[in-house]
Amino acid sequence: MIEKIKTRHELVNILNEIRKQGKKIVTTNGCFDVLHVGHIRYLQAAKELGDILVIAVNSDDSVKTLKGDKRPLVTEDERAEMLAALECVDYVMIFPELTPVEFLEELRPHIHVKGGDYALDQVIEFETVKAIGAEMHLVSGVPGKSTTDLIKLIVKRYEN
Repeated sequence: MIEKIKTRHELVNILNEIRKQGKKIVTTNGCFDVLHVGHIRYLQAAKELGDILVIAVNSDDSVKTLKGDKRPLVTEDERAEMLAALECVDYVMIFPELTPVEFLEELRPHIHVKGGDYALDQVIEFETVKAIGAEMHLVSGVPGKSTTDLIKLIVKRYEN
């Protein structure tokens, strides 16, 4: 599983070779802090759109900036390892930026996937996806299944 975790530079080279084989590359990104069934179903649906699924995981510092000082609950290395253990995932990388724009410009996937809780006009990277000639897909999530909902449930159940 650890062999699925790559640096951005390694992935650029790997994906260039995969592209030559005519395979369709799909990317997605996120925090994936506290992996849950919503994540699993989302990633399985993303994989069905192509041949190779690459997940870009937000670094600990970027999660803290995006989600607040109490997050992440799980370190970036552990989140990457758990995602790499999934059968539907081909490669995982950790990225430090707050948006996926930079890695998308470098990896140049055929398809980029976001959760269905977004509208296209809310997807920061939509213009970049179009500019690199890729397709943007929104994949529906599982209602009520999010890390935030899970954290709220845990807190509620463990209150005095």
